[in-house]
Amino acid sequence: MTVGYLPNTATWGNASHEPPRDGLVATSDPVYLRVVEDIRRQITDGTLPPGAPIPSRAQLTRKYQVGETAARHALRVLASEGLIIGRVGSGHYVRERPVLTSLHRWRYLDHPAPIAADLQSQGRRVTWEWHSEPAEAGPDIARRLRVRETTTLTKTHYVFRGDGRPLQLATSYEPMDFAPHTEEERRSLFARLYAHGIKVTEVVESVSTRVPRPAESDALDLSAGVHVLHVERTHWAGDRPVETSDIVIPGDRFRVTYSMPA
Repeated sequence: MTVGYLPNTATWGNASHEPPRDGLVATSDPVYLRVVEDIRRQITDGTLPPGAPIPSRAQLTRKYQVGETAARHALRVLASEGLIIGRVGSGHYVRERPVLTSLHRWRYLDHPAPIAADLQSQGRRVTWEWHSEPAEAGPDIARRLRVRETTTLTKTHYVFRGDGRPLQLATSYEPMDFAPHTEEERRSLFARLYAHGIKVTEVVESVSTRVPRPAESDALDLSAGVHVLHVERTHWAGDRPVETSDIVIPGDRFRVTYSMPA
């Protein structure tokens, strides 16, 4: 017998000699977590397919023998994970599973907009907008470019869209002498640096996942619970970093693909 503490909110497991319902294993974990795990399992294995309705709070309280607070919290957790979506006046439904598009990170490095070239080769219509401004390096970018924190750089913001939908955000930092200042000057970074007698010898990318910032969620039109891929990319000329970028990609729309020379 598993004995659980029962506070007034009824959010912890109850002691019982009865076998658990629906194959749930009785533990001393909060009840709402067991509800979350069971519904998550049903979504993952297809028992609850995309678009299927999720039981209401009242139905969850009856099915899992939990309090309304636990049922409400379970729905909130599932929504925060991006597994379900709520519709006002209708309830919750299993979220549609997006088809992930591959982004090939090394295929179009010498293009002014590598993501645009990549997706256009896959039949997507991609547009982008950008604007540049002078900005102080600050601690992080100064470390990445090996300059003083007070160094003035050219900071360029990019927003890429496919068929009108936001696809990617990017912010680039480079010495002011190298950066383009007009549309006519906008060429690939490789070509612009070469015009200054600088040859890129290495591109280093570090990829991580994180919770999006509010402005990023708005700009990328992200659903609740969706994380982003954060690519920190730096171009090197020998032992000198000559440009660094922060690239933000929706984690529910893309898979990042790398090809390495044999």
